[in-house]
Amino acid sequence: MPVPRRFDRRPPDRDQTRINERIRVPKVRLIGADSEQIGVVETAEAMRIAREADLDLVEVAPDSRPPVCRLLDYSKYKYEQEQKAKQARKHQQQVNVREIKLRPKIADHDYETKKGHVERFLRKKDKVKVTIMFRGREQAHPERGRMLLERLFTDLGELAVIEQAPQQEGRNMHMVLAPGKAASTT
Repeated sequence: MPVPRRFDRRPPDRDQTRINERIRVPKVRLIGADSEQIGVVETAEAMRIAREADLDLVEVAPDSRPPVCRLLDYSKYKYEQEQKAKQARKHQQQVNVREIKLRPKIADHDYETKKGHVERFLRKKDKVKVTIMFRGREQAHPERGRMLLERLFTDLGELAVIEQAPQQEGRNMHMVLAPGKAASTT
């Protein structure tokens, strides 16, 4: 049985678009149903035109002076906006950032294994954050960590592009690699 969520006390998100009687300014710049400019008219006159055309008066640019309103079917307009947003989300690409941790005194075989993991992540179009962890006296030689990161980058060749250069933060040094041209072709 699913665990019930706590009651959400926030009011529901209301649509902030002003339509018909919610428009309370004296004059509006009116755009007709077929996108022709009608001009600046009284709000009451714009409401009358909208009622005659069996359409809604919708405020599309509230910040301009006078506000810009259009004659359109509001429910159809809202539906089209939702479809556009849905389409935009559909074509959006999700970028994951994977992390690989290394030590400055890493053995060759371990290095090759970790390099293989980084390669696999880059081929899947994920970004990779490579972190080198220093312990104790290793902190006195950050150049070793920097050399290791540069070696990894050169070994990967055109598969990777440095998005963030090696940077020391406390006991850790990290660098962010993004997929390069060779990663996008395979």
